[in-house]
Amino acid sequence: MFLAFQLSDIVTVPFGWLLGQLYQLTNNYGVAMILFAVLVQLILLPMNAKAKKGTMKMSRLAPLQQEIQRRYANDPQRQNQALQELYQKEGVSMGSGCLWSFIPLLILFPLFTVIRQPITYILMEPVEVANQIVSVIKTADPSLFGNTYYEQVVAAQAIPRFTEELKAAIPNINPETLKGINFIFLGVDLGSVPQFNIFSSTWVWDWAHVGAFLIPMVSAASQVLQMWISQKTNNSVITNEKGVQDKEAAKNSQQNQSMKTMMWMSPLMSLWIGFTVSAGLSLYWFVGGVVRMITDPIMTSRYRKIYDAEDAERLKKALEEDRIEAEKERVRAERRAANPEGITENTSKKKLQKQQRDRLQAEKEAAAKEYAVKKGKAPEAAPAESCMSGIPSRPYCKGRNYDPNRYASKEG
Repeated sequence: MFLAFQLSDIVTVPFGWLLGQLYQLTNNYGVAMILFAVLVQLILLPMNAKAKKGTMKMSRLAPLQQEIQRRYANDPQRQNQALQELYQKEGVSMGSGCLWSFIPLLILFPLFTVIRQPITYILMEPVEVANQIVSVIKTADPSLFGNTYYEQVVAAQAIPRFTEELKAAIPNINPETLKGINFIFLGVDLGSVPQFNIFSSTWVWDWAHVGAFLIPMVSAASQVLQMWISQKTNNSVITNEKGVQDKEAAKNSQQNQSMKTMMWMSPLMSLWIGFTVSAGLSLYWFVGGVVRMITDPIMTSRYRKIYDAEDAERLKKALEEDRIEAEKERVRAERRAANPEGITENTSKKKLQKQQRDRLQAEKEAAAKEYAVKKGKAPEAAPAESCMSGIPSRPYCKGRNYDPNRYASKEG
């Protein structure tokens, strides 16, 4: 099969086989490419879901991020530390959504190789056989090969015209390979590179040229629409600490500004690539964008249910805290109204305990006196309470070992 294994073969070999099987099934390169783009998007759906979840989770933190940036505007080190603590607490990592979103883009480049080398990856011929096929057809008709970068695309379309030459040069060639590949889809050659300059001398006003021109244009426009929808759905989950949607924070969030930039940069890059590669890749890109426009709201709806439940809990907690604080304020207001001068009694624990003991003692003495009166006896006088300080209300104010004559002069 292949002369040497490369890391990109992890993508190119299975995806090339898949595209080849779809072409054999439909016998139409355009339909096969559409089905292929749909299946690839379904394969990448878990990665797109992780990217969507990470992006939405980061979007929700926008109000808290802005508060931290405002609070530590003059201390970048403390600001970064606070942001890292916030991300750790919320279980997110900086750029997590962007990281997952780059993976489908990285897969796109190996897929470009599949489209550029259809004899190797779709017809599944070894590299040396593919090179022989190109060499035989180039020898037979050199005028076919204007762009050496797409030699296999040109040769794959011309194979049926040079069957005898190929059989003579490659006796053991696969009969299925001799059928070649038909890149025509709805009158447009998906193997050709769309022409951007409609005023050039080589431009012809026919559907083949106009259709090829429209494919990358429509692909770029669909990306603008897709990213606009994605931005709106991401902003809808941005809530404050109470779980209430914060439109102002969404508008000023750093992620929102980045999305606005990407909304135009990514389609412009897609447009530039669309006019430098074969139209088949732009068709793949367009169909993939349509699939993402369908799956993106579905994923948003799924994660919105989770985040709405979190927001409801946060709102419930915030309302309960507000209720408790309002009740405390009501009690404080009643106290202020009852005591406008702000004079308070000494209500220390020790004093309250002493007052209770004195009250009980007074009740006992009153009861004993009343009992003595009923019996006709004179009430006994209570013994004078002795204390070391000489002050009954402050028995220990001068200490247990207080000696008033300690420093008195001693004579004789």
